[in-house]
Amino acid sequence: MADHPRLYILDTNVLMHDPTALFRFAEHDVFLPMIVLEELDRSKKGVSEVARNVRQVSRFIGQMMDEDHKLDDGLPLREPEDLRLEVGTGRLYFQTRPFDNGGELIGDRGLADNEILLAALNLQQKLEDRKVVLVSKDINLRIKAAIHGITAEDYHNDRALDDLSLLYSGIRVLDNSFWDQHDTHDSWTDNGKTYYRIERGADDEWYPNQCLRLDDQNGLEAIVRRVEGDSVELEVARDYRRSQHGVWGIHARNPEQNFALNLLMDPEIDFVTLLGTAGTGKTLLALAAGLSQTLDDKIYREIIMTRATVSVGEEIGYLPGTEEEKMTPWMGALTDNLEVLTESDDGSSDWGRAVTNELVASRIKIRSLNFMRGRTFLNRYLIIDEAQNVTPKQMKTLITRAGPGTKIICLGNVEQIDTPYLTETTSGLTFAVDRFKHWAHAGHITLKRGERSRLADFASEAL
Repeated sequence: MADHPRLYILDTNVLMHDPTALFRFAEHDVFLPMIVLEELDRSKKGVSEVARNVRQVSRFIGQMMDEDHKLDDGLPLREPEDLRLEVGTGRLYFQTRPFDNGGELIGDRGLADNEILLAALNLQQKLEDRKVVLVSKDINLRIKAAIHGITAEDYHNDRALDDLSLLYSGIRVLDNSFWDQHDTHDSWTDNGKTYYRIERGADDEWYPNQCLRLDDQNGLEAIVRRVEGDSVELEVARDYRRSQHGVWGIHARNPEQNFALNLLMDPEIDFVTLLGTAGTGKTLLALAAGLSQTLDDKIYREIIMTRATVSVGEEIGYLPGTEEEKMTPWMGALTDNLEVLTESDDGSSDWGRAVTNELVASRIKIRSLNFMRGRTFLNRYLIIDEAQNVTPKQMKTLITRAGPGTKIICLGNVEQIDTPYLTETTSGLTFAVDRFKHWAHAGHITLKRGERSRLADFASEAL
């Protein structure tokens, strides 16, 4: 064991969060205390994401133990071929004998965290030539480890980005020198749309469906349609702020909302992510575009709306009824926005409004995230609300449900994450924004300006 510079002790929550964590430490060794194996065993039953991850960890360890190895010598950390990770040379070690009781500073020995802490203390004392590092998603355990002089780190390999400020915003604000710095190779009109082909600078970073806006009152608003070797093709965005270009009675109130409607109404874009704080219009814009393309243009058969059922406060117990009835309390945003979208003119009768409400309700289905595995959606408009509470693995499960003709919209605010051990940089929504920015059939925009009410806008700033 003295040949390798570091020994990483993994907390149970790291493996519950990412089953491939075993293989993420390159040439370094990994150590699993007995209490971690026991906690994994207790969590293996069920259909939750944690249970699935735990079973996957057990399968990984089982595959490595197939050959006749002595556990004291460790198991070579050879990852399965389908993981496509960097080849590591480390070994996996298990606790094979009891540890000393340690100092009096360690509290209740019945707590799993304290057992892991005890293992780290003993290993640090016995392996003086090794750097022992405790890896945990639990900040309290990391604090206790620091008190005992043990190096403790968060698990970083599950991050999409090092910092949220690096996240792709989907919009690029240009100054008036833009046209001077980029020569226009060509311009043309096709089907009422205006296009420009401009020179691409050596250091310019462009992405398909990136939104561009000149920083003046009546400046150009355009969308990048094609990024080629030395040129970029731009399409002038449609102005949904004008009365004749409303979407299901909704008009854009700012440039970001206008870009969002351009992405949502484009049939060539299969995946759209909308980030923004409360009141920026994410759900309203997504629903308006969905109703317009489902009921008016007949592009999609129906709208499916789902979200992660994570409570902000205390649980209120079991809910009665069918899947749709159980999900209804979680879909307050849907109900509120439908009231806005189905408002009729003052001259319309109550009967006319009732017919409109019934028609809209019949084309919108509410589905639970828990039952998405194995499904395939054909010609559907799928809205994933509160997507910041979805893990990267759940996000992959949801997006891969899309069949031909389906469009997926992810809405969320990464500053309001309620899922334990999920952060702004590890959220499935952050992963989706970062990984899809190079794809020609995906679009993203970050909505910044609140349009709910002057009260809501002031509260978001003052509180």
